[in-house]
Amino acid sequence: MKGKVVLVTGAAGGLGKHVTQAFLDAGATVIGVSRKIQQTDFASANFTAMPAQLSSGDSATKSVDQVIAKFGRIDVLAHTIGGFAGGRPVADTDDATFRQMFDINLNATFYILRAVIPLMRKAGNGRIIAIGSRQAVEPGANVGAYSASKAAMVSLVRTVALENQDAGITANTILPGTIDTPTNRKVMPNADFTKWVQPAKVASLIVWLASDAGKDVNGAAIPVFGGAL
Repeated sequence: MKGKVVLVTGAAGGLGKHVTQAFLDAGATVIGVSRKIQQTDFASANFTAMPAQLSSGDSATKSVDQVIAKFGRIDVLAHTIGGFAGGRPVADTDDATFRQMFDINLNATFYILRAVIPLMRKAGNGRIIAIGSRQAVEPGANVGAYSASKAAMVSLVRTVALENQDAGITANTILPGTIDTPTNRKVMPNADFTKWVQPAKVASLIVWLASDAGKDVNGAAIPVFGGAL
């Protein structure tokens, strides 16, 4: 990945930290976007912190414009932003929760894709990898808003793959089961952590998809379920 410019969204998150570090270890120049991120979060001269919230089309465009102004291009977009809400059946889910899940999981994805794709098409290449969820394809009870928003996100990325294969762009989603992060351990202290997905493994898959070795994988939704099949 040496010489590649990588934009990681959600770079300060439980998974995003591992993704950012994996790309840095692979030699990439990495711009990490997150609401609360600092230059000192990663000890690498190839890292640039960009505090931002991709909650609107304008904010996404502004962030991408800043990257282009400094680095000239974006070779890889690793989109790790996501949110979770659950605990209620669909009939008891309030409007605010439903909107929130689509704002975080679908709309933010749409905004950053819309900002990045024209630049990648102009360059004639690009790699897009987004983090979906196992529940996008295997929805469970009491997580309807979350599952629906992730399913829509997977569909959106697949559409991007179809629309841009002529321009040398690939777009894939990864569908992890429960990821072993400090936050998940805190909210589910009695779970069997040994069956959870290790974030470093997901990060390594993302880097592979972004590399030349992964160029023939396009439009895929890749399951990564750990020990919980």
